[in-house]
Amino acid sequence: MHALAAVYLLDNGFTNTQVGILLAVANITSAIFQPMIAGIIDKPGWLTNRRFILISVIVIMAGSVILRFANGGKALIFVIYAIIYMIQFAYQPVMTALCFEYQKAGANIFYGLARGLGSASFAVTSAIMGRAVERNGTALLPVVTIITMIVSAILIFTFKKPIVKDVDGQTAVYEKPKGTAHNSITSFAKTYPAFMLFLLGTVCFYFAHNMINDFMIQIIRHLGGGETELGYSNFLQAILELPVMALIGFVLKKINARKLMVISAVAFFVKTLILIFATNMGWMYFSQSFQLLAYAVFIPATAYYVTETMEELDQVKGQAYVTSAITMGGVFSNFLSGLILDHAGIKAMLITGTCAAAIGAVIAYIALKYLPHHKEV
Repeated sequence: MHALAAVYLLDNGFTNTQVGILLAVANITSAIFQPMIAGIIDKPGWLTNRRFILISVIVIMAGSVILRFANGGKALIFVIYAIIYMIQFAYQPVMTALCFEYQKAGANIFYGLARGLGSASFAVTSAIMGRAVERNGTALLPVVTIITMIVSAILIFTFKKPIVKDVDGQTAVYEKPKGTAHNSITSFAKTYPAFMLFLLGTVCFYFAHNMINDFMIQIIRHLGGGETELGYSNFLQAILELPVMALIGFVLKKINARKLMVISAVAFFVKTLILIFATNMGWMYFSQSFQLLAYAVFIPATAYYVTETMEELDQVKGQAYVTSAITMGGVFSNFLSGLILDHAGIKAMLITGTCAAAIGAVIAYIALKYLPHHKEV
């Protein structure tokens, strides 16, 4: 429902511009929603990381049921698809926070490997679904999503947080997390200046990243491919993420998270630049191979950066702000890329994305090289 969003929506009568508007609305809503939810989860109460993830999965499943069985028009599809797309982004940072929460409580979690296997799953699904949709139509997408969400809900329901024991084997008394929570964005920005400027760079290079992902089918058709090649392209970039994410713990012992974040920013730029000069699918696959240093490095590196530099009471918000920046990059991409594509073509869209990625890489370098990462205010 994410990687094949444009395919599904175009098949249901949407124009490129309308696809862009729908995804932009979903991204804007998600960007607003994520820090709000993170602020609530950071406070002790009923809404935990696990419960929010479970609710999210159920909402996505319900929306997919409506898309599959309701014979509504474009207005209904617009609303339901936007909700599904928004929720996907909203619960991603919470899943990351859950991993570190359980790990701190004593669960044996290897975050990089788990996240890499997620990418591998995406890769295999993309390869299969690209060909399946080409043969059987986009109505297959909600069906697969329903099945996947049922399995996800069952798995998440079984998650049990380890009970922390003291040295005598007794259940440890709950200790209030140390440090100060910076719930206002002003206070948060003053405390973590490098991180906040880096988020601006993230918006820029994720403009390019989302542009490629959301309109990949149009780029591939321009290069002579179709839905099958779309599946292969998604498979390639996702499967390359597995080894990097699985080994990220080892890599971080050699290269710190800050340097890895700069490397990923440069890789996003190179990945987009290559497509300007692409003339066939070989160039597309070459571009996608830079996912190895771009997304595959960015996701775990920023997760570790947040846990290393931020107060415990700010970490869910930190993860949420990363996803919000990614989402905002998608917002600008959705609004502009569809319009540029409809009125000026593929080449103009790719040049715009490359310029945005270059600006983002420069901002990321300045932020992480010259600004303080944790400042007492």
